[in-house]
Amino acid sequence: MLLTLTRDDLKDLFSGPEHFLRRKHVWSIIHPEEDHPLPQKPETTSSPRVVATGPSTADANVGQLKILQLPSPPEYVVYTDSELEQCRKSYLELACSGREQACVMSKELRCRLVRNTITSMVSLLRASQGQMERYPSKTEITAMAKKVVEYYPMLQDNDASVKHESINAKLQKRLQNMKTPVKRQGPTPERGRPKRRLTDLSPRDEEADDEDGDRSSSSSASTLLSPVRNSDDASTSSDKDSWQIQARHYKTLQEMCKKAKPNQEDVSQLLDLEFEARRAFIDSDTMKEENRAHLILEAYPCFKELHHALGELRRILDPHNNKFISQIKLRWEEFCSRVEFYGVSKKAMNPPMTMDKTEAHLALMKALPTLFPTPAHPPKKMGNASEAFLHVLKPTEDRDAVLQKRSLSCPVVMFDGCKCVIAVGNLPVTIFDKEKLGEAMIYVMAYFYALHLTYPKCVATLLSVIQTEVLHDAIHESDTTSSYRKALAEWHAFIGK
Repeated sequence: MLLTLTRDDLKDLFSGPEHFLRRKHVWSIIHPEEDHPLPQKPETTSSPRVVATGPSTADANVGQLKILQLPSPPEYVVYTDSELEQCRKSYLELACSGREQACVMSKELRCRLVRNTITSMVSLLRASQGQMERYPSKTEITAMAKKVVEYYPMLQDNDASVKHESINAKLQKRLQNMKTPVKRQGPTPERGRPKRRLTDLSPRDEEADDEDGDRSSSSSASTLLSPVRNSDDASTSSDKDSWQIQARHYKTLQEMCKKAKPNQEDVSQLLDLEFEARRAFIDSDTMKEENRAHLILEAYPCFKELHHALGELRRILDPHNNKFISQIKLRWEEFCSRVEFYGVSKKAMNPPMTMDKTEAHLALMKALPTLFPTPAHPPKKMGNASEAFLHVLKPTEDRDAVLQKRSLSCPVVMFDGCKCVIAVGNLPVTIFDKEKLGEAMIYVMAYFYALHLTYPKCVATLLSVIQTEVLHDAIHESDTTSSYRKALAEWHAFIGK
């Protein structure tokens, strides 16, 4: 069966760049004619032959054409597979009739070729020299680009004196996305000592490989992802290196947030990379509770966007679940539907059938502290405990004046009948439509987590119930209060849990 194996079969049997030499050795055993081609017999017919110039003559020695021999080891090999070979074969057939310009390599194949060529070069170089942080030089990449366009002539530049310029730029770009950043960066906010974080993040291959050299100014803040290191190498120097890398990501994030319309996906990626250093800064005890929100939002203005606050909630509770926020919204919707019956049974709220959606959401939020009560009373002049997280503005009230009078520094939703504003303490943060009022408590919880704020005592039981029942974030038994245990027992008894 060995003779029936194709290159794709070998890639399935020995996957990964570390087995490249093994696949090459097995292939040379199965097909020795590619490395040592048999001499062609001269044709005896007198009929005229069409001799293709340039690339078609390379078929006589395909194995040697794929090998890049440099003065210093290792010996690099141009990447190929069945689809790329078929594309090359089509080009050579069209070249016989002078129609080679009609053959164009697809974007998918071109990206695959660039990606796997760089991967194989890095693997071969590290395997030959035994250095895990070694990368091919610029000269080696340029030589490989010349070899690639020689083997795949459809990639040559038509209107350029240097035929390999485009493919060389793509190979250099791909290598840059793999390299570890080593340049020292500027200072960041005081953060303490972050723990070492091992991340395995892959750049977006096809987008990065197909971009031209003259990118727009928005790409100036793109990040360089560092390769994964062995956890056995964890030490003081590696911790310092990780801190410096995350400091670089913070600086890039700051520059990106200064733009009028930053790329939100790039901001999210930087927040992922800089997570541990950021949480060490936010969770530190150096900030007073009343100043915490102002200082954090000044350092991370991106949290003024709701989706970034929700993204931080996901990173804290379930970082590997991309559907976490949608799952929370479904659980909150189910929780609210049950709370409506629970509130009616306890006579804490009226049946919502005669109300519109906005009125029903407001009635539910106002009834929540009554359904999950706390012995502590709200601050004076506040009235209902629900004022801790919800305030409906009267026509004569001014929002800023109301915020200045607030004594609590927790997140609150201000509703004026048209739009909703989330404020933290007396600082307005963001605005959302009243159609999303039903999700307001999720936004409030997101800012509690993102800014590491303490629950107000007057609604601590309610927020703890939402934490465990909706967010599925468990509370240690020693941290639970008697009012929380009682409220949760009554709730479970009502829903039959």
